[in-house]
Amino acid sequence: MPKTPTDGPAQPRLFPANVFDGFGPSRFRPAGEPVVGRQFRSKQPARLKKQVRQHAPRSPGVYGMIDDRGRLVYVGKAKNLRARLLSYFREKSRDPKAGKIIRHTRVLVWEQIGDELAALLRELELIQTLRPKFNVLGVPGLQRHHYVCVGKSPAPYVYVTNKPTGKELGVYGPLVVRGKSEEVARRLNDWFKLRDCPQTVPLSFADQPELFGDERSAKCMRYELGSCLGPCAGACTRGEYAAGARAAKGFLDGRDRSLLATLKNLMAAAAERFEFEKATALRDRLQTLEWIDARLALLRQARTRNSFVYPLVGHDGRERWYLIHRGQVRAVCYTPATDAERAAAADLLAATFTGGAAPPVLVGGAIDSVLMVVAWFRRNAGEAAKLLTQLAAAERCRPLPQQG
Repeated sequence: MPKTPTDGPAQPRLFPANVFDGFGPSRFRPAGEPVVGRQFRSKQPARLKKQVRQHAPRSPGVYGMIDDRGRLVYVGKAKNLRARLLSYFREKSRDPKAGKIIRHTRVLVWEQIGDELAALLRELELIQTLRPKFNVLGVPGLQRHHYVCVGKSPAPYVYVTNKPTGKELGVYGPLVVRGKSEEVARRLNDWFKLRDCPQTVPLSFADQPELFGDERSAKCMRYELGSCLGPCAGACTRGEYAAGARAAKGFLDGRDRSLLATLKNLMAAAAERFEFEKATALRDRLQTLEWIDARLALLRQARTRNSFVYPLVGHDGRERWYLIHRGQVRAVCYTPATDAERAAAADLLAATFTGGAAPPVLVGGAIDSVLMVVAWFRRNAGEAAKLLTQLAAAERCRPLPQQG
């Protein structure tokens, strides 16, 4: 087995070695929980399969595939490690990617995990930290997040960037489907008649005094088409343009969703007039804006709410508390049973749920973690009944009264 992980927060490796030297620590393992895992080496898939059949447990966990140069090329998770690993060796039923992975594999390593949720979280943690080749390739969301922004004076508009500067009027994200985000920016700029031209284009508002009154013409067709107020041609005042920018920000903030209702009404009216081409175009615009509205609503909820304790009984029969704050699992501990464990859990609760104001945006890989937690409770809707508030969990951490 590679080096034994220690409990504590996982730290990203600034200069990751090519040679795999272990999965490393995890913040999703309760303090004191032993790390159980195995490693097998062979150039022949048949021998690896034999070792899996003999030794892999029928329990949740994560596994890694290591190539002939000692590099970790793939990380996966499983509800049943034995069944999942054996599926890689079924040539007739496995998918092409699984066949490619196993052909590159010279070492198999796995680590048992207490329950399925922990396996999901551990897999994401390892992918974000170690970035194995076959996990990262072709998955843009794991490579780069981006943000929809409103900004860039003197005539703000909606645009997409990987790195907000902090000077924007509004920053929304992170998001992972850049093509959709670019379409959102285009739709909003058209609807609120905001410019989308380069910063190098000179602007001149109607209420801006000029020494020379030369008539300016629009620099693109959008003004002629009625989808831009034309600040480059002096066709609007600063106040008129600012009103459009504020309206776009209000929609992205979730304060004014009337745009969606307006589009629905326009689409229905076009269909009633048998203007099906127009109705289809309105439907496409509506679907794009409904997508961003739903995604940003989820992110707002994660930043400000979604804080609770989730008790879950694992495959090993032990119950663990998942401390979830603002949509992310921040810590895990065993459900306390002794006064010492209750005191430690109380300290962990205080440390996890104490904090200042919610951040304006989620950063780094936080969005992946948030979406994973949301997906878990959607698939396991009945689990919501188990959730404890911070106060209820803290009450269970009080020392039991002494008898006698």
